[in-house]
Order: sequence, then structure tokens, then C-alpha cells
Amino acid sequence: MSSSDSSSEAPPNDLKPLYFVAWLLCALFYLYQYAARSAPGVMQGQLTDAWGGNHIGAMISAYYVAYAVTALAAGLLLDRYGAVRTMPYAVALVGVGCLVFAQGSEIAGMIGFILQGIGAVFAFIGSSYVAARNLPARMYAMFTGLAQCLGMLGAAFGSKPVQMAIDPSGSIGMSWQHVWTLFAGMGFILAAATWTVMPREQGDGANHGDLSPSSLVRPFKVVLGNIQSWLAGAIGGLLFVPTTIGAMVWATSFLHVGEHVSMAQAASDASMVPIGWVIGCPLLGYVSDKIGRRKPVLVAGAVVMLAAGLAAVYLPEAALPRYLVPLALGIGSGAAMIPFTMIKEANPAEVKGTASGVMNFLVFLTTGVLSPFVSRLMTPSSDAPLSLHEFQEGFLPLIVGIGLAILLSFFIRETGTADHSTARQRATAPANEALRVP
Repeated sequence: MSSSDSSSEAPPNDLKPLYFVAWLLCALFYLYQYAARSAPGVMQGQLTDAWGGNHIGAMISAYYVAYAVTALAAGLLLDRYGAVRTMPYAVALVGVGCLVFAQGSEIAGMIGFILQGIGAVFAFIGSSYVAARNLPARMYAMFTGLAQCLGMLGAAFGSKPVQMAIDPSGSIGMSWQHVWTLFAGMGFILAAATWTVMPREQGDGANHGDLSPSSLVRPFKVVLGNIQSWLAGAIGGLLFVPTTIGAMVWATSFLHVGEHVSMAQAASDASMVPIGWVIGCPLLGYVSDKIGRRKPVLVAGAVVMLAAGLAAVYLPEAALPRYLVPLALGIGSGAAMIPFTMIKEANPAEVKGTASGVMNFLVFLTTGVLSPFVSRLMTPSSDAPLSLHEFQEGFLPLIVGIGLAILLSFFIRETGTADHSTARQRATAPANEALRVP
């Protein structure tokens, strides 16, 4: 099956089955790599026994360094060569990384996980790229949210089912090496399906010129020279960290130690945030596409986040119905996906992949800057555990960050389809007036 869409063509008005399946395979890649990324978290005991020490922290740090650096190259490669010449290889690289991990040694685990990080960064960027080029613009934010939703489901798949598979007292009794071999097989099958289905468009290499330092730098100059890109990156990063750092790292300790909630209940409450994310990402994307505007949905979701964050940190745990606050925080944080849509809409079509890569880099940069700062605030100065007040001080930068994101949202330009329609109407009004018969 072939298709040759030129880069100059606008996205289609109708949802075509081939392009939808191509996007779905990229989104399933996002689910798959999230499952593989989450698996070491439930293998810590087995990996410690096999390697003679707990090296999970260093391995995960190396993964995210590789992920963040590759994010910039991933968007550039997609713009230059298109999805069909990049995505299947990226999926296969994650599969190879899983296969290397399955060899069992510590060095194999480190190399395999880094290879997974290099390939995995193409998943979300690639799904966004395919959606931006080949799916109706009026549905773009919804598909971006759906991809993120599948990623969260992948995180769940990489935790509980993997834990059940390797549980020595369970009925499956699979070794952790065999789990990685199974992950590798899934990756190779997905890579073959992606190669078969992906439309044969050739990217925008002609628009980017021959391979040279100047041609490689030019797309980044376009994206980074646009103030809208920086605003989108800052807003997205500030709205991501309350969930990635606050909810997923420190929420359980805060509830258990600071609020004196049982560990089981604290973990259950914290798990509602990613569930809310699964709801909020596609929901807010759908609403944004439906009304044809990004900024109202972005601000509304961020305001819900701010209210839920304030309630979570400063109100007693029993002041509101259980699960309400973390669920609302997760749903509202779906607004963090809106800037991913806006950065691509604010830049030319031939650099949409680069824009997505820059967005990922800026979000990870924000996380990398704030994570050590918040961790330092959360580290006790003595042997005594943190008090409730100290936890509140630790969460304060994240709450202030949400407020700053709301403020910046008033300065970023509206990129929704309704705004474009209004602009076109204004542009054609003088011509229509001139043609009117008196």
C-alpha cells in the first residue's frame, strides 16, 4: 500500500482508515515502550539478586538522559525522512534493547535499557507527527490525548501483569529474563506491522536540503526562534511536574508520613492520579477540538489542577470524599497535553516533527531542573521524618509552577481551528464588501 503526500498538503478533512491505523500503531508503540519502561520497577528484587546490588536508579537515570537527548534528533529525522523510514526501526530498536536486557548481566541491562530509551522517544513524537500530517486537524488534540492515555495504560501493563508473571508464589512462575524476551518478541511483531501499514510518504527532505550542519540546524532555528515554542514548552513542563514528580514520586510518602494515612490507602489514593490522566487527556483534547480552541481548555484544566493541588496539600485528607482530589488532579493535568498540540500548530508544517522533539526536550528539561530541587526540600535535615509543614513546603514550588503556567497561558497565541476560521473571515470581508451590489 502506498501513499505519497507532499509536505505542502494540508491535513485531510476526513478520517481515512489507513492513516488511522498508521497512527494507532504508533500509539500502540507508545503503550509498548511505557510497559517496558515500567517493568524494572517491579523487578527490583530479582535484579538485585542477579546483579549483586540495586542499580535501578543509575539505569533509569541513563534511560532518561538518552531519551531527552534523542528527543531532539527524533523530530528532525521524522521531518526529513518521514514515518515509514523511522518508526519501524525505532520500534525494532526497543525490541533489540529488550533482547539485550534479557541476557541477564548488569552491563547488558544497562545497555539494553539505554537502547530502549533511544528508540522509545520516537513513540509519542511519531504518533504526534502522523496525526499532524495525516489526520483531520479538528481531531488532532483528541488523538494526542488518546496516545497519552494509551501510554498510561502501558505503564499499568508493565507493572501489575509483569509482577504477576515473575511472582515466585504465583501460577505463572516466569523468570525475569523470559519477560524481557517476550517484550522483545512483541516489539519485533509491532515493528513489522508498522513497516507494512505505514503510508509511504517520504518526509520533507527536499525542503530541508542536503545533509549539512546548516541544514540540520535550520529546523531548530525555526522552532526555537518562535517565542510560541518556548511558551508551549514552559507551560507543558510546569503542568507535567505536579504529576510526574509530585503525585507519582512523593504523594504516597506525603499521605503516609505527613497525613498519617495507612500505606495501602496512600498508594491507592495516589494511583487515582494516573487514572484521572487516562480520563483527562482524551477528554480535554476532544473538548478542545470540538470548540476549535486551545487556550480556554488549557486554562480551565490548569485551574482544576491548581484547585486540586491546593486541596491535596493544605486540606486534611478526610476533608473531601476519598479519591475526589487525586482524580480531579489527574483529569485536570490532561491540560498538559494541549501545549504539545499548540507547538506543532504554531510552527510550519515541514518542522512539525522537530517541534514535537523540542517540546519533549523542554518538558524533560523542566522535570530535570525541578526534580532535584523538590527532592532536596523533601529530604529530612535530621533522622526524624518530615513533618506535614515540611511536606507542604516541598510541594509549594509545584503549586507555584501551576499558577505560573496559567499566567503564561494568557500570553501564548491561540492556535485552534476556530481562531483560524475567524481570521480567514476577517481577511475576506473587504473583498466580499467590494463585490456586494449597492
